[in-house]
Parts: sequence; C-alpha cells; structure tokens
Amino acid sequence: MTSVSYTLLEQQQSQLEVLQNQIHYLRLHSLYYRRVLTECQLTEKNLLSIEDIQKFPFTTKADLQKYNKEFLCQSLSKIIDIVSTSGTSGTPVSFYLTDNDLERLATNESQSLSIAGIGPDDIVQLTTTSDRLFMAGLAYVLGLRKLGASLLRVGPGLPDLQWKLIAEHKTTTLIAVPSFILKMLEYAEKNQIDPAASTVNKIVCIGEPIRNQDFSLNILGQKITDKWPVQLYSTYASTEMATAFTECHAGKGGHHLPELVFIEVVDEQDQSVPPGMSGELVITTLGIEGTPLLRFKTGDICQYHLSSCECGRTTLRLGPLQGRKNQMIKYKGTTLYPPALTELLHELDYISAYYSEVTTNEMGLDAIKIYVAGNEKDADLVFRIKEHFQARIRVTPDIFVTSAQEINAIKTSFNFRKPVDFIDRRTTF
Repeated sequence: MTSVSYTLLEQQQSQLEVLQNQIHYLRLHSLYYRRVLTECQLTEKNLLSIEDIQKFPFTTKADLQKYNKEFLCQSLSKIIDIVSTSGTSGTPVSFYLTDNDLERLATNESQSLSIAGIGPDDIVQLTTTSDRLFMAGLAYVLGLRKLGASLLRVGPGLPDLQWKLIAEHKTTTLIAVPSFILKMLEYAEKNQIDPAASTVNKIVCIGEPIRNQDFSLNILGQKITDKWPVQLYSTYASTEMATAFTECHAGKGGHHLPELVFIEVVDEQDQSVPPGMSGELVITTLGIEGTPLLRFKTGDICQYHLSSCECGRTTLRLGPLQGRKNQMIKYKGTTLYPPALTELLHELDYISAYYSEVTTNEMGLDAIKIYVAGNEKDADLVFRIKEHFQARIRVTPDIFVTSAQEINAIKTSFNFRKPVDFIDRRTTF
C-alpha cells in the first residue's frame, strides 16, 4: 500500500464512526430515510467498513423534489434559516438549517476561505447576493465573520460602485462570478482605471470554471489575469452538501474537508472510479441536523486526485467540474458538456454577448443553437464562429446573430440568481 492510498484510507476510516452516527440519526429523525432504509433492511450496523457504504441506496434530486419536507429532521421550532437551491435544474428544493447547522456552515466557509489565503487582515468585497434564499451568500458572511476578516456586502452588478469601494476601502479580496470580473475590467478600461494599481490581490471565483482539466487557466481565467495580475482561486460547492472545495495557492484542485462531507465518485454503473478518472460526485453530509443527505448523486461530473499538494495538505482534491450528467450533449457523434460550449465562446473577442441552447430535432437527436451579438456583418460572424467550432471540436452548431439587448433579456428571464449561458430545451419522445 502506498503512502498516498494509506492517507486516503486514514481519512475514510476517521469518517466511519461519523457515518454510522449519521445513518442512526437519519433513521430516528427523517421520515424519508426511515422508510427507505426500512424497505432495504439496512441500519448503521450494516456499515462495518467504508466499503459497506455501497450497500446503501442513493438519493437523487428527483427524490428531494418529490419528498422535500420528508427529509427534514428537526421540528420547525429548531429551524433558524431556510435556504433553497437555485432551480436551474428543476423545481427548487428547500433546506432547513438549525443553529448548529449555521455554525457548521461558518466553520466550512472559514476553513475554505483560509485555504485560499484569506485571514483577519483581509478586506473582502462580496459581489454576489446574500439574499434570495442563497446559501452561499450566507456562508460567505458567516465564514468571514468567523475568520475575522472585514466584509463589504456590495452584491451583484454595479461595476462603478465596485471600483469606488475598492478604492475607498482598499479591498484586498473579491468573491465573484468570473464573467462579472470581465465586466468590471471592461468598465475599468473605458474609465481609465488601472486594475493593477488597485489593492486587490486575490479573487475567489464562484459559479463558473476558471481551469482546464490539467489545472491550467482556461480562457476565462486567462482573460482575467491578462488584465489584472491577481491570484485566482477556484471553488466548487452546492446547497445540498453545504460544503465547499476551495483551491490553495497551488491551484491543483479544491481541497476536501473530510469532517464535513463524505464523498464518492462513481461511473455509469454506480461503481467507484480510481483517481484521475471522470465520474459522478456522490456526497453524504456529516454533522448536519436540519436536512442531512445520504449518498446524494450531485449529477456533477469531475475527477479526484490523491497526490500530496505542494501546500502540504494531504486531503483529497476535486478537479475542475466537467459538466452536469443530465446536461450531457450527444451532437453529431461528439459528447459535450455546456462548460465546453461556454469555453469556446469565451475565446471569441469579436462577440459581445452570447448564450447557447440545446433542443431535440425531428429525429429525436440533440441539436445545438448558439445566439451571438457582435460588431461584424452577420454572414462574416457566422462563418468565423463555425470555423472556430470546427477547428476545436470538429462539429458546427447552428449560429444565430441577434442583439446584445435581446440576448441579455433571455439570459436574465429565468429569474435565477445569475444570468444563464446555457438553456436546455430538450424534450423526451
């Protein structure tokens, strides 16, 4: 046994007792899990080793949507805060947090942000919403308070205000969606603001990938750092797990917090995959009282890595998210995920706005449509974009040229927490 696998085994064995306690808790308090585990004739006594977790049933997003309140494990008198998923992949799901859950959320975020090098001396500008039942915004506020860092709760949009507050308060760190950073850079260029002269030295990136699978910066990440010499930190999290995976300065994947979540990565046959192989992330939350989950299939496709990080941490690391399982596109013999379309479009400086959508054609096959706005003649724009797609992925989607105003109206019409770049309009025959 190598030292690397021994390190992972140590981490998993330390989780065994916690997992047993969690299953016992679910049987006592969750209407849903009491019924499901009884039907399967399973209790915590069936979990004698980490491998035994595979005996237990998966939980899916459809289960959460259908039986949402049956997952609640505490009386409403114990619930302090209620959050919700965004609804981008179906009906929103509510999660109920006790006082201890809020403390766990603060611990998660303080540890995660400290991995990104944030500490009490930092002044952090939050450019994402902390309302609208958004767990992440709440987590940032609680985590930064626990860290002792100063916080500017600016919220989304308003590039002019963001720059004014950076100058006034000497902000050191931004928490932001990467595509919004590009809008801030566009504003800076038009208004003679030099980003390099600002006090900002770190950006914690949320909601969008900034790295390729080999951990190099993707086009979005490169566009930011070309104009702003800052350290970018990638993060991955979800409302369901109430836990974040955050990069350290090495930028080699998001570090796992094993005391907060147990993870598996499984293939199409629901079997565990080895390090470096792609699979669906499955999580079991640890230490949650309100709405804990057992073997929840996130739908997110990623890889995990076990080699020791140059920062000295030996915890498992998650690589960049490749896409969502239910959004996989089969197009003219090529398998794609929406982030790949976004990455290709980010490379094109001659388009000012875009979104992509996938539909089902008359043959029952996936069809991709790309809507763009640009400054060139329509025919020239369509030709250049098709040529770009053909060179990069050997297939050419249908391209439609329209106005930036119309595109932005579509992207914000779903009333989600941020504009969407991808719309799935597929139907099942």
